[in-house]
Amino acid sequence: MLTDILSALAVVVSVGLFLGILLALFIHFLGIREDEKTKKIRDALPGINCGACGFKGCNDYAEALSKGNAKPNLCIPGAEATAKELGEILGVEVEQTKDFIAFVHCNGTCDVTSTTAIYDGVDTCRGRSMIYGGPKSCRYGCLGCGDCAKVCVSDAICIVDGIARVNTDRCVGCGMCAKACPKNIISMIPQHAATAVFCCNKDKGADAIKVCKRACIACRKCVKACPSEAISIVDNCAVIDYTKCTECGLCAEVCPTGCLQKVCFPDLPDNFSLN
Repeated sequence: MLTDILSALAVVVSVGLFLGILLALFIHFLGIREDEKTKKIRDALPGINCGACGFKGCNDYAEALSKGNAKPNLCIPGAEATAKELGEILGVEVEQTKDFIAFVHCNGTCDVTSTTAIYDGVDTCRGRSMIYGGPKSCRYGCLGCGDCAKVCVSDAICIVDGIARVNTDRCVGCGMCAKACPKNIISMIPQHAATAVFCCNKDKGADAIKVCKRACIACRKCVKACPSEAISIVDNCAVIDYTKCTECGLCAEVCPTGCLQKVCFPDLPDNFSLN
């Protein structure tokens, strides 16, 4: 009996060893070998696989770069350092990269907005937004369930007083949070921005201020105060053109509701907490 067991075990081990050797030989002679240049490019990338470059991940981006089908300055998390290294590997000049960070265009905290309904369902922003825009008084504002935080590759987002806040010191600018937000209130703005609009309400001023005390009322005071014509009112809400902005801050000074505020990145709100 023992002899039969040992014989069967020997056969299994022998077959496994034979197949292992056969597989190793197959990989060595017939396997797909990674291009050396592609490997160097892949090693230079941060490996976050965020997709901000427009490709599925770092591997796809590396292959596209190796074939000359992409620019070396598309890696937002890697920023200028990665772009420079990729340029050296590829032997090409690299255009200067611009640093962007995620910004939540909402300041509708619990003390300035209200809840108009009780929601009992899947506790996600997308789920809540499907029922009459969500239970909050402002149908344009942040719902505070953290869909953006769940997809953030650098743990740079948390919910503070009912709305999402970005730790811009950690933000790598991948834009995943902006894609995940069903309200489209997160955008990528230049890191050098000096002012920002903390609102995205598209209602007329009288209606907007009823649902949020900090809403933009489209009074156009900021438009008139801006010396570089960098601000316009789009769908009843102020919008800043950062290519024109001179960072004077006059728009924030004249804003009557405080939806336009001065900012300085990287910043960290006093009550922002991350592990």
